[in-house]
Amino acid sequence: MSIQLNTLSQSSLQDYNDCPRRFELRYLQQLAYPAIETEPALENEKHLKEGEYFHRLAQQHFIGIPAEQVSKLANTDNLQRWWDNFTNATDLSSLTSSPKGKDLPGLKTEITLSAPLGKFRLVAKYDLIAFGGEKIYIYDWKTYRKRPKNEWLAVRWQTRVYRALLVQAGAHLNGGKSIQPEQIEMIYWFPDFPNDPARFDYKADQFKRDWDALTKLADEITTASSFPKTDEVSKCSYCPYRSYCNRGIRAGDALDAELETEAEELFDINFEQIGEIEF
Repeated sequence: MSIQLNTLSQSSLQDYNDCPRRFELRYLQQLAYPAIETEPALENEKHLKEGEYFHRLAQQHFIGIPAEQVSKLANTDNLQRWWDNFTNATDLSSLTSSPKGKDLPGLKTEITLSAPLGKFRLVAKYDLIAFGGEKIYIYDWKTYRKRPKNEWLAVRWQTRVYRALLVQAGAHLNGGKSIQPEQIEMIYWFPDFPNDPARFDYKADQFKRDWDALTKLADEITTASSFPKTDEVSKCSYCPYRSYCNRGIRAGDALDAELETEAEELFDINFEQIGEIEF
């Protein structure tokens, strides 16, 4: 039995792009995961929890909680390394400190934006949006264990959705002034690769292309009568629904899988409900 879907996000759009059948099972039928996504499962689960918790540390830092207080919560080896790299990164420290006489950029952390998209609402939750002069920076924290290629990130729906949606729905964050694509730069910042962030500018023609593609995709989902399985069988190793499709039993390697699968739950983090993580 299908469930009425009202919103689309970068995660659901990426699922539809990668495999319409996965999209159907996850978002329309909302089936429980019958198979382990990656191997080794427990190690990967621990890494995901640490990634969620790192987002909380960053959020607390940017709302003004002293770094020494936040650092006490970095209670695993990974979290401590990530936090040390985070607090020592000059490109990030400039967001909360400024030369005398210069204004600090306006910081919006854990902000959700939405806009109509066909019969849906397109929704995105931003880790950090920084307003500095005429430039607007989108920061997204990625706790990947492998540094992905910029070419791979450039075509991901997250990169396209986050920039386009900020143009479409971000004016209220900018004093009511429309945001122009050329003002935007999206930055993926990797705690394990602090000196090698991925940066993506934006232009008006890219925005038009992205919004047209999003509109077309939303219409396609609305009118779809079937949701076929992907022809790229290699993706099935990282899919928790592979047993529904007779696409194998063994899960894929966690290092590769984290680049192919990002749990939708990360989009809905409620930081007030995350307790102390025990390992």
